[in-house]
Parts: sequence; structure tokens; C-alpha cells
Amino acid sequence: MATGAALGSSGVAQPLPEELQAALDRYDDHVRLVASRSEHTRRAYVGDASSLLAYAAARGVARVADLDVAVLRGWLALQARHGAARASLARRAAAARALTHWATREGLLASDPGVLLGTPKAVRVLPEVLRQDQAAVLMHVAEVGADDGSAAGLRDRAVLEVLYAGGLRVAELVGLDVDDVDRARGTVRVLGKGDKQRTVPLGRPALHALEEWLARGRPRLWTAESGPALLLGARGRRLGVRAVRELVHRALRDVPGAPDLGPHGLRHTAATHLLEGGADLRSVQELLGHATLATTQIYTHVSVERLKATYEQAHPRA
Repeated sequence: MATGAALGSSGVAQPLPEELQAALDRYDDHVRLVASRSEHTRRAYVGDASSLLAYAAARGVARVADLDVAVLRGWLALQARHGAARASLARRAAAARALTHWATREGLLASDPGVLLGTPKAVRVLPEVLRQDQAAVLMHVAEVGADDGSAAGLRDRAVLEVLYAGGLRVAELVGLDVDDVDRARGTVRVLGKGDKQRTVPLGRPALHALEEWLARGRPRLWTAESGPALLLGARGRRLGVRAVRELVHRALRDVPGAPDLGPHGLRHTAATHLLEGGADLRSVQELLGHATLATTQIYTHVSVERLKATYEQAHPRA
């Protein structure tokens, strides 16, 4: 159950009014069960909804029906005063609109005040990526780590190869089951955002790393709790997101000059290298599982910026 609290006049957090709390619980169920959002997205949206309702309650609002655009704008202004970045404000505005849209559809609001709420324009920062030579070194680091034949080394190589080859989100990677790998076709079946399935091709090095892991690594870590999970942790359970993040950071420390990226940085890297190699934008969109082409277009900017940097460094009259 989602819980919210409003600050009373004494500065002590007070429980939300009963109707607001009931609405928040219903909204949590909607985001989790109906909208099929990822757990990360659910926590963000429901957390923002809880914060908004707490702000409203502290200003005397006891019913969802009394929410108006002034309350929404006041809540966003408070976030800005507390130092929220433009990107955070844009996300919170989207969360507020999602809440009021749902409440209007459910009959809790007579009209939707969220449609009157402007969105602070986020400043889009180009993602850091590895150069192709740095990616090659990273894969070599993974290969060397697997040379001892340890289960962990074989698994870690498979993780790094598949992240880079397929451009997977880390949650998609750890969610893979053994039968999601089609070795004959050289693909993996991925369950992405919104429970949308897509098929992602993998290159020979990634497939070889997976085969080695399945043949010589996974059987040594397998326990009754492993289930169908493709990637296993030290205790035989499904490998976790945090463990993958730590692995990527650790491996990149052995790559000279490489930025300190997480798993999502390898996803950015894969997309950028595909475009640099001549892949068309729509193919990259399909590979990454982006809902819109606009999301994928960020990588064209990354490629252009890298080209400009190379030009300025190499051309005598740059």
C-alpha cells in the first residue's frame, strides 16, 4: 500500500486525509496492475503522487475533487525552490498529469487540471559512451576474466557481451530466462517496458559467451531456487540489477581512459556504434525497444558530436 504524509503546522508529518490516501492506494494499484509500468517507474510516479497529495493536504485539500491547477503549480514551484533540476521538474509535471488524468477518468475529478499544467523544458544532456576501441578493450577484459573458467568469470563475460551486443536495459537483461535464448537463430526474446516483447539479435561473441556460461558456469551455481533464470548470482538466485551495475563499473576501471558508465551506458554505446556503422535509425529504434523515434534520435546527436570532436582534433584548419 502506498502511503503519504503531509506536514502539519508543527512541522511533523501527518497522515493523509482518508479520501486522499484511498485514492493514492487505488492509483498505486492502477500503475502497478493496469498500466504495467516497470517497478522503477511505478515507484517514481506513485512517490510523486504521494508528494503532491501531501502538499495539497497541508493546504487544506481533503478530497481529490478539490485539486486544481494552482495546487499543481504550487507543488512544482516548491520542488524548484528545493533545487530540483529541470529534468526532474519535467518528470514530476508528467507524474502530476498522469495522476489527474487517471482521477478524471475514475470520476474523482470533474475536469482535468493537469491539461493546464505547463512542462518545464528539460535540458537534454548527451549520454557518455565508449569509443569503439574502448568497447573492444572492455570485451577483452571480460574474456580475460573468464579465462580461469570460474562460474563468476563466465557469467560476467556473458553479461558484458550481451549488454553491449543487444543494447539491453539492465532490467531486461536480468529478467531473461534460459529459453529466451534462441541459439539457432542467434537471438534473445526480451520483455521490455510495458510488457512489450521484442526479439534482439546477438553477435557471435555474445552467443559464444552465453553458450560457455550455460555449459560450464550456470550448472555450478544452479540451485532449487534458480528456476528458469538465465543469469544467476553466487547463491543460485536470479542475478540482481545492483550486481550487474557493480560488475560494469568494476570492469570499466580496467579500460584506460574510459568514462565511468553503468549498464545503461553500454546501451547508449551499442546504439551509437550501430549508427556509426551505418544502421538506420528505425532499425536501432526497434532493437532498443523505444516507443518513439524521437527517443532514438539522441544517438544521432552523439555521433555528430563525436565526429565534430575528431574533426577539431585532426584537421589542421579546424
